[in-house]
Amino acid sequence: QVQLVESGGGLVQAGGSLRLSCAASGGTFSSYTMGWFRQTPGKEREFVASISWSGGGRYYADSVKGRFTISRDNAKNTVYLQMNSLRPEDTAVYYCAGDRNHRIMVVATTADYWGQGTQVTVSS
Repeated sequence: QVQLVESGGGLVQAGGSLRLSCAASGGTFSSYTMGWFRQTPGKEREFVASISWSGGGRYYADSVKGRFTISRDNAKNTVYLQMNSLRPEDTAVYYCAGDRNHRIMVVATTADYWGQGTQVTVSS
């Protein structure tokens, strides 16, 4: 059974940086498309970024382009989200997601696996 465990969330001032990590176990991580989504109370889970199994394809939401970078280390079964120039509107619970079917992941329904989420709070 695939498990995804996020870490690295926290409280940061606007303009600051955080790096989220998502460690995978129990599956064939190197073959999965991986992604990050975020959610705030009362809203649907929204796409942030995704990366193909090889790392050659990366996709970003317009709201984070130029500020966030997704990467992966298949040897460590880990995907990362480097978040720079953070804004108060980036405050959310961030979820790691995985897709075992090599699909481009830009919507939550693509994901087969989910982590438990990590809170990111950006103060103004």
